[in-house]
Amino acid sequence: MHKDHLYLLANKKLIRNPILRSVVYAVGWLSVILGIIGAALPVMPTVPFLILAASCFLRSSPKLFNYLVSHPRWGQPIVCYLAGMGIAPKTKAYALTLMWIGMLFSAFVLLDKTLVKIILPIVGALVSIYILRQPNFDKNQLEKEKGSDSLI
Repeated sequence: MHKDHLYLLANKKLIRNPILRSVVYAVGWLSVILGIIGAALPVMPTVPFLILAASCFLRSSPKLFNYLVSHPRWGQPIVCYLAGMGIAPKTKAYALTLMWIGMLFSAFVLLDKTLVKIILPIVGALVSIYILRQPNFDKNQLEKEKGSDSLI
C-alpha cells in the first residue's frame, strides 16, 4: 500500500464513539510505551507492541498511525505484517525465544502459583502456534512490491 492509501484507510477505520476511541487511543499509547521499553531491554519485544499500537491508532488517530507506519526503523515490519506479508523468520525465532524465556522464568522462578505454572505455558503454546502460522516475510517480495509502488 502507498502511504497516502494508509492514511485514507486510517480515516475510514476511525471509531466514531468518542469513549471507545479514547480507550483504544490509550491502549495504543500504552503499547508504544511498552515497545519503547522493548527497544531498550533485550528480553522484551518491540515490534509486536508497535503492531498493536498501529492497529489501535488505525482506529483512533490517523496521524499517529501514519507516523508509526512511516517510521524509518519500525514502519516496514509493521506495514508488512498489517498487509499480510508475514514476519521475518529471524524475528519469529527471536520473539519465540524471548517469550519462552520470560514465561518460563516467570512461571517457575518468580512466581510460586500452580495456576500460573499451568496457564503461562498454555498461553505460550497458543502464541507460539499463532506466530509460527504467520507467513514468512520474504525480502524479495518486498522488493517486488516496492518496484510496483504498492507498499510503503
